[in-house]
Parts: sequence; structure tokens; C-alpha cells
Amino acid sequence: MDLIARATELLAAHPVVDGHNDLPWALREQVRYDLDRLDIGTDQSASLHTDIPRLRAGGVGAQFWSVYVRSDLAGDDAVSATLEQIDVVRRMTERYTDDLRLALTADDMETARAEGRIASLMGAEGGHSINCSLATLRALHQLGVRYMTLTHNDNLPWADSATDEPRAGGLTAFGEEVVREMNRCGMLVDLSHVSAATMRDALRVSEAPVIFSHSSSRAVCDHVRNIPDDVLALLPANGGVAMATFVPKFILTDAVAWTQAADENMRANGLHHLDTTPAGMAVQRAFEAANPRPVATPATVADHLDHMREVAGVDHLGLGGDFDGTAFTPSGLDDVAGYPNLIAELLGRGWSDEDLAKLTWRNAVRVLRDAEAVAVVAQSKRGPSLATIGELDG
Repeated sequence: MDLIARATELLAAHPVVDGHNDLPWALREQVRYDLDRLDIGTDQSASLHTDIPRLRAGGVGAQFWSVYVRSDLAGDDAVSATLEQIDVVRRMTERYTDDLRLALTADDMETARAEGRIASLMGAEGGHSINCSLATLRALHQLGVRYMTLTHNDNLPWADSATDEPRAGGLTAFGEEVVREMNRCGMLVDLSHVSAATMRDALRVSEAPVIFSHSSSRAVCDHVRNIPDDVLALLPANGGVAMATFVPKFILTDAVAWTQAADENMRANGLHHLDTTPAGMAVQRAFEAANPRPVATPATVADHLDHMREVAGVDHLGLGGDFDGTAFTPSGLDDVAGYPNLIAELLGRGWSDEDLAKLTWRNAVRVLRDAEAVAVVAQSKRGPSLATIGELDG
């Protein structure tokens, strides 16, 4: 049996739990959430990385849909936009019931797999979505959000981002309280996008395993969005999972400078550098035609996973593609149908079926189950936090 056939067979038994997909934001940008205009039940490869047929082809069994909102949205505008993102995920699961199942727990993920449906979970990308309110955090959890990335690309009053100038030096006292309240709720603390100091502070404070929903190895590609080895080395004691991402500018050294130039070109054309609408992609493709880009492959991702395994161990790895949240993808991981190519690459490197089952399915399910168990204990000891940022940070 060839490697692709072996990979496909393995994924049928142990499908991918993908930690991060930005389809909800793409639906907002392209059709203002009108699922009649962009029917993901059919092939949408002309405008999206994601649709149900390609999720099926890629062996995806559970998807954390990012209910991301851009960090230039602030205050109540960010909260409202996050609620709109949650709404479209729920409408997707109601519309495509044969294929998608809303999942709120690890047991729900296993039930979806047994039913042959794709477990649909939600993760909020950036603490600006709670507007410095622990009650808002709890409300998002009640609506089904099961992780929150502490920051996106910009600092918050209570946490430093990887891609902003350090201000808090990691987490403030209120930021630590956010982590504790997430633990009490059973919401996973996601450390993608945050500064290394914030990573270390969160790991020190968190009672539950953390995740990195879409981050790779800084030792392999020296980008601030990646995870330093000393932080990876903390995951076994914490129980957390680092989900390697596929974004070329984070995984391929040659792509870092090229992407910076492409982002500047987008801004020079009056567009946000993360714009993946057809108009935005037309500008990107024109730039790419004039300036051929360095191309990542499944082997590039596998290099990260090999190193991350050496440092953290196979029990602490997962996958988070960031599809529909990036303009460019690796060749062979062009969209959500590409996972068999990565699994085949890892099989060729000697990864066992047991190792790959952990990478694709078991580790992610286990980390959510562990967070749920921590929440049960925490709720028996303390009630909802009523702390405010003014009280804790002055």
C-alpha cells in the first residue's frame, strides 16, 4: 500500500482535529454570512480553502472554527462581531446536519465521530472579544466557545501579543485572573499569537492544560508567532498541546521577508494585509506573479513536527492549519483536503500509526477532556470571579 493510501486509511480511523480555521470570518467578508450565497455543502475552491466535500476528503473529523474578529475592532464592537461569528457557526451546524455536529465537550467530539459527522467547536481569537469583562468571558463559554486565544496581533491592556511592542511584560494581574476564570469555566487557554512572556506567565498560572491552536517551532523558523523550545519543554508538565500551523511565513524562513513585502504591497493598495477576499487575493496574486514566492510543502511542516516532538513529546502535538485565515498555503497543503499528504510525509519519516493517532485525534480530545475535569474541581472550590481590571491593575 502506498503512503497516501495508508494515510487515508489512518485518517478514516483517527481523523484530524484541526485547531484553527477562519471560515466564519471569510463568510463575513465575502457574503456577510449569507450561506445561500456561499454554500459550503458544495465545492467552493474558487473562493475558499474550506467546504464540506474537502473536509471529508482531507479526513477532518473535528474542526475548531475560529470566531475571530480583527483586533482593530474594540470594546462593544468587538463583542458584537464575536457574537455574529458564533451565530454563523451555529447556523452552519443547523444547516448541514448530515455533516456537522455542534460539539461542546470531548464526549460530543467522540459522538460526532461515531455518527460520521464533523465535530464543530468554536474558539475566540483574541481577548479583545471579551472587552475586559469576565462576565462576557463566561457568556461566550455558555454560547459554546471552548478556547480563547489570549491576544491577536495587538496588545491588550492585560496581555502582550507576539507582534506588538511589549507593554505589560506578559500577563497583568487581571490577565492572570482571566486565565483562572477560563480554567474555572472549562475554556482552553490558547497561547498562539501571544508573546513568549505571556506564554510563560499563562503556563505558570493555568491549572489546566493549555493549547497553541496554530503555532509552530521557533527553533525551526525564527518567527515571533512560533513557540520557543523552553516553552515547548513546559508542555509535558502542563499537559498541553501545540498544534502546528501551515502558514508559510511562520514555517519557512525564506517566506518571512517575502510576506512582509507582500503585506506592505497590500497596505499600499489600501487593503488590510489579512484581506483574503477575491479583491484582496487579486492584489496578492499580482504581487506573486511579479515576485515569485518561496513555497512551503508538507515536508516543511513535518520538519517542525519532528523538532516539536523531540522537545515536547508526541503526546503534546496537534495540527492547526489556519485555513481561510491566510492568503497563501503550502503546496500539497493547499486547502483542507491536503491532510493525507502531511500524514503520508510523516509515515515516510517513520511515525507510527499510534503516534499519528495521537497527533490527529487523541491529543486534542484529551486536552479538552482534561480542561473539563479541572473545571469541575475549580467550580467546587470557587464561584464566578467578579474582579475588574480596575481593581486588579489599577
